Amino acid sequence: PFKGPAKDVIHQLVGGIKAAMGYTGSATIDDLRTHAKFIRITNSGLAESHVHDVSITREAPNYPTR
Repeated sequence: PFKGPAKDVIHQLVGGIKAAMGYTGSATIDDLRTHAKFIRITNSGLAESHVHDVSITREAPNYPTR
């Protein structure tokens, strides 16, 4: 589906990869591929893992509200 200019989508993807590398302690993409472990969580767990009870002045483009 159309989401706007490719540069905006790519910017969000790169940010996510950088964050994942930081969370996993991966220095390279290859480290991330070989050492990262995916854990399945419930929708409730996902909601609880995000910041809540905080006043947001501007919505983040990668975190839509319901």
